[in-house]
Amino acid sequence: MPTILNSHGFRFFFFSHEGAEPPHIHIEHGDKVAKYWLNPVALAMSEGFRSHELTRVRALVIEHRVFFEEKWHEYFGNPA
Repeated sequence: MPTILNSHGFRFFFFSHEGAEPPHIHIEHGDKVAKYWLNPVALAMSEGFRSHELTRVRALVIEHRVFFEEKWHEYFGNPA
């Protein structure tokens, strides 16, 4: 489960076995978790985050989306 970025107390990472899914990023902060699709940026799931926290997380995902997509394709390979 490679960590891609640590920012503002949030850990952004991939699970190694999820390369068959569309590009996405997992976010962890304490015992809270979320998953965002990257293109377009959309919340896929969340456990424990309050709505104002998800607003902050979404802004961070948007800010780093291109970087996350580059890392996704480096790790899982480009689509055929």
